[in-house]
Amino acid sequence: MTSEQTRRADIRNVAIIAHVDHGKTTLVDGMLRQSGVFRANEEVAERVMDSTDLEREKGITILAKNTAVHYGNLTVNIVDTPGHADFGGEVERALTMVDGVLLLVDASEGPLPQTRFVLRKALEAHLPVVLVVNKVDRPDARPAEVLDDVYDLFIDLGADDEHIAFPVVYCNARSGQAALTPEEVADAPDLKILFELLVEYIPAPAYIEGHPFQALVCNLDASPYVGRLAICRIHQGWVRKGETVAWCRQGDDGAPQRVRVAELYMTDGLHRVDAGPKGAGPGDIIAIAGIPEIMIGDTLADATDPRPLPGVTVDEPAISMTIGINTGPLAGKEGTKLTARLLKGRLDSELVGNVSIRVLPTARPDTWEVQGRGELALAVLVELMRREGFELTAGKPQVLTKIIDGKVHEPVERVSLDIPEELLGTVMQLLAGRKGRMQHVTSHGSGWARTDWLVPSRALIGLRSQLLTETKGTAQLHHVLDGWEPWFGEIRTRQNGSLVADRRGKTAQYALMNLQERGTMFVGPGVEVYEGMIVGENARREDMDVNPTKERKLTNMRSSTSEELVRLTPAVDLSLEQALEFLREDECAEVTPVGVRLRKVVLAAADRGRQRGRSRDQEAPPPPPPDE
Repeated sequence: MTSEQTRRADIRNVAIIAHVDHGKTTLVDGMLRQSGVFRANEEVAERVMDSTDLEREKGITILAKNTAVHYGNLTVNIVDTPGHADFGGEVERALTMVDGVLLLVDASEGPLPQTRFVLRKALEAHLPVVLVVNKVDRPDARPAEVLDDVYDLFIDLGADDEHIAFPVVYCNARSGQAALTPEEVADAPDLKILFELLVEYIPAPAYIEGHPFQALVCNLDASPYVGRLAICRIHQGWVRKGETVAWCRQGDDGAPQRVRVAELYMTDGLHRVDAGPKGAGPGDIIAIAGIPEIMIGDTLADATDPRPLPGVTVDEPAISMTIGINTGPLAGKEGTKLTARLLKGRLDSELVGNVSIRVLPTARPDTWEVQGRGELALAVLVELMRREGFELTAGKPQVLTKIIDGKVHEPVERVSLDIPEELLGTVMQLLAGRKGRMQHVTSHGSGWARTDWLVPSRALIGLRSQLLTETKGTAQLHHVLDGWEPWFGEIRTRQNGSLVADRRGKTAQYALMNLQERGTMFVGPGVEVYEGMIVGENARREDMDVNPTKERKLTNMRSSTSEELVRLTPAVDLSLEQALEFLREDECAEVTPVGVRLRKVVLAAADRGRQRGRSRDQEAPPPPPPDE
């Protein structure tokens, strides 16, 4: 802070950051309840900040959202951020709105790869940190060891002495209790200690008296009444409803455009309220209506003296996927949005609010390459489109590469695995086969171990389901992008081939009874299939064309065993994420509002055979030169 700057003491802006499932949204719930946001008799759902259906179903935060609570005469603006690294764009965006962070760490699990990711972003932004050790009520809680692990993480990330001298508060977010020691949490009446530390250590917004208005657009929302809303953090000056301001587009060196602030809102609890005649000033997080084409990273400034702010910068994508219209024989039977025009319009609208997504054209006019941070981020986009009525095809996720010093580099992930100690050998063999390098192993006690690895990103595609199979569902996998390394060569992520239908029709129980001996089935009896559709996973390495519609021939002979009950093994119902993990390069997922089907990109068996023959000819070495 320069000598000219002053602080606005009635506001604190803070983001809550943590690894996924460490309790961020639950803590926000407790802070909202204890600040009097809800009425005494009001029924409130858990994780009230996770407002979308997909967030509630998956139990994760996908979009960064802000709320405001009152503590005494203070207004505390709280930004709840995603913990999953695939939604890192949301985290980076949220950090531009705040002056400090609450870092949540589970008292049992300790820092995990995504804790490293969100903390690194906070340190790069030079934001002060208050550490909250959550879930101290867990029977396996180890708060002292976890605190040591956090100090090690700060040192590992190159934090300076000022950052390492962070205050610590222990918490049980679910019951709304906080204290300065783990032993006192059970008897703590509320979260007052947390609020006090927040007010003391998170700095008030700094501004220069008389400076022209400046506000950075950090997020976008929409209202059915006033259209697009620009969520802004005011850095300098004041703004009021009805004023004319300068709109400076990010990356545009042209003259700013003059626009009018049609509506000006501020957040109170979970609701937006009119800012009133006083308007909004430095440090306020506001929503402005009246600028239909405004984008994240743009600046709103004083109309007579416009001074643009640095835009929002995010990490580059690491994973890509092709998304196109549904071209299968069953297209148009289950969805309402089928055309390339509608699909392209939906992808373009995603670019407006999602800063970490890129959309590029391909050789086909009805297919686009969508790039994102990770597989989950792309799967969430496809799932949202499916729920909106789209029918589409999604290809196998592929890693993006970079040319560094003349060599091809690929993304590498830092992986943390919690597994039973007796399965350590199995997991080591599995990851070593995918070109993983083990960093170290630590024992949790009670028969559990944590292993840390560096693994190529493409080796993680399909790893989760294979890992759960090998460890009988006990393994816990967490990963985050760590950097780029030279290309690792061929990595075989899927050992088994596919069972591919060779004709169209409805599956028959008789046929499935015979096929289930050859592999795992993805369809049950009475399901419509077509040539090229994948109906199961082969037990062998190669693909196999099969007839799942074959029915038992009837004769006038009665067998002594014909009345015996024969049980069909239930088909495996793949989720969208599992389906995308299963795919090979020549396969794609057909996603509709009703479900997910797997198919070959080239449906006809004869065409696939010719394609394989051509690829083998291309791979064959050239013939030797003739003798002279």
